[in-house]
Amino acid sequence: MKIKYIGHSCFLLTSSTGLTIMIDPYKSGAYGGAIRYDPIVDRADIAVLSHDHEDHANVKDLPEQPLSVRAESRVKGVDFDVTQTFHDDNEGKDRGPNRCFSFELDGIRVCHLGDLGHTLTEEQVKSIGAVDILLIPVGGRFTIGPEEAHQVVEQLAPKIVVPMHFKTDKCLFPIEPADVFLEGKSEVRRSGGSEVIINKEDLPGKRTYLYIPPGN
Repeated sequence: MKIKYIGHSCFLLTSSTGLTIMIDPYKSGAYGGAIRYDPIVDRADIAVLSHDHEDHANVKDLPEQPLSVRAESRVKGVDFDVTQTFHDDNEGKDRGPNRCFSFELDGIRVCHLGDLGHTLTEEQVKSIGAVDILLIPVGGRFTIGPEEAHQVVEQLAPKIVVPMHFKTDKCLFPIEPADVFLEGKSEVRRSGGSEVIINKEDLPGKRTYLYIPPGN
C-alpha cells in the first residue's frame, strides 16, 4: 500500500490493485487563507470524509468526482467502519460531530481519526478495534493536542503512528507542530518525501512513529 500525505488531514492511499482512497480533502485557501496547501490535483476512486468542514470535505474540487463516503458502508470491495466521536471535548456542542473511519487495504488495518477532540471511551476503543496504521491529529486547540494524542495512541495500540493536522508554514492555525508530539518518542522514523510504501509483512513489531512531510 502506498500512503501519500497531501497535507493537513488529507491522505491518498493506493492499494496494490490501484484502488485509490482519499481521506479528508481540504479546500485550498479555506478559513480566510489559513489553509495554504496547494489545491489537490490527485484523483481518487473514493473520498472518505470525517466531517463536513471545508478543510476536510472539499470533494467538489477533486478531479473526476470520486464516490463520497460519510457513513459505514461497503464501497468498491472495501468495508468502511465508522466510530462516532466529537470534534471537541464538550460532546460536540462547540464544533460538532466527528467520524473515525477504519478500513483494511492490502491486509493492513488503517484508522483515520479525523478531527477528534477528546480521548476515547472504552466503547469507542472497542468499536475501532485493532489498528495497524493510525492517522492521528496532534496539533491541539481544534483537535486533541500532543498529550491527548499520546493517550489515544496508548488506547488503540497501533503498530505505526502517523501525525497529521499540525502547524506548518502552510497551515496558519494556532496549533502545535508535529515535533511537539514526537519529542521524546523512541522509534521515530522520518520519511524523506511525502509518499511511503508499507507492506503487511513490513509492519514493525515495536510501535513506530512515522513522520511524513506534507506534499502540497
